[in-house]
Parts: sequence; structure tokens; C-alpha cells
Amino acid sequence: MEYRKNVGGIDRIVRGVLGIWLVAVAISAVLDDKRVTAATAAIAGAGLLRNAQAQHCGGNALLGIDTTSDESAE
Repeated sequence: MEYRKNVGGIDRIVRGVLGIWLVAVAISAVLDDKRVTAATAAIAGAGLLRNAQAQHCGGNALLGIDTTSDESAE
């Protein structure tokens, strides 16, 4: 399925950094035997990393938000 890109620039970088941080939190929570925290952080982190990689966010699409710049389309 082809999605229109609606995540770019600083938004994409922030999603990537937060995604990596949440995956690290999930790993730490697993080591501390906090399974619910680990699962929640892992799912949220994976979602943010997927948004950054695919440059598409379903929430942005529903709200009509587009953080890509016209300059990158050239």
C-alpha cells in the first residue's frame, strides 16, 4: 500500500530520536522485570521509528497535518 509522505524535517528526526529512546527504555524495563512498561515503550518506540522510516503518520493524515517541505520535492 502506497502512502503519501506527511512527515519530514525536524518532525522526522524527533520521531527517530524518541523512538530509539523508547526502545532503550523498553530494554531497561525488561531487565528490571517491568513487563507492562517494557511492552508499552516497545510498541510506542516501534511506531515512532516506523513513522520516521516511512515518512507517513496516520494521525497526521487524519488531522491534515503535513510537515514535509516543498523544497525536498525538487
